[in-house]
Amino acid sequence: MTTWNVKIGINPISWMNDDLPSLGGETPLETALKEGAEIGYVGFELGNKFPKDAPALNAVLGKYGLACVSGWYSGRLAHRSVEEEIAAVGPHLRLLAGSGATVMVYGEVADAIQGEPRPLYKRPRFQTQQQWQEYADKLTAFAQHLLDHGVRLAYHHHMGAYVETPADVDQLMALTGPEVGLLFDTGHITFAGGDALAVLNKHIDRICHVHCKDVRPNVVKLARNGHWSFLQAVINGAFSVPGDGSIDFPAILTRLYLHGYEGWLVVEAEQDPAVAPSYEYAKMGHDYLARLVDAIPRLGREAA
Repeated sequence: MTTWNVKIGINPISWMNDDLPSLGGETPLETALKEGAEIGYVGFELGNKFPKDAPALNAVLGKYGLACVSGWYSGRLAHRSVEEEIAAVGPHLRLLAGSGATVMVYGEVADAIQGEPRPLYKRPRFQTQQQWQEYADKLTAFAQHLLDHGVRLAYHHHMGAYVETPADVDQLMALTGPEVGLLFDTGHITFAGGDALAVLNKHIDRICHVHCKDVRPNVVKLARNGHWSFLQAVINGAFSVPGDGSIDFPAILTRLYLHGYEGWLVVEAEQDPAVAPSYEYAKMGHDYLARLVDAIPRLGREAA
């Protein structure tokens, strides 16, 4: 029987939110790792509570038989030079490379408002084609530096940042070289007004990492109409785990399978653990994805 060679990981944000410590900030890291492994996840993305050197990180993850999937990096290439960014990324790059991770989640935080009490429509934007090109050129050079150390840049389009909408993703992919990989986040692209499957189809050759989160359309609509901040939307339940919202994951995963994607599928669903209990929702997301991954080879053959 044909199987699909992907791994299911999780981001610790289901237990503790680095951007909003009031959401699970008191939860020990060991709780997340123990529960995640018990549920069946085989890897974790990093967060603020993880060790910052590779031997210590490998020891903590190894205790639970978990792999280091990747780690978020707060990039500032919209302001910094390539040389400044290379200097800044050094410790994080060494941590990931020394822990067996092959992708780095790059989030552009220069001018981003994702952690601020400001409505999402006030996010930053590149105003001219020259600004786009200069940013893209720096990103391509920086991505090459990461590749020289065995790590692929996975660019995270994100609410409240310069690259948020499908049109932004189109621009970024058109202007950057193939060194720059795309992190495809089902929840963020849908919240940004996109059709997740259409964006996936357009940029599938560049996708090197996948974040699986679902959306609750009624909450997203309230967030837009009410001029909420990103964190307001999170607290009010805009996102959930795969299978608990409106996104067509069977179609998305079938497309990835048919294209030959063999990376990580990472459950990353910012929610309030007091409303959406961590273990319950992490298990819900894992079990839903695991069932789909088992069924996808059959669905893929039928689709083909």
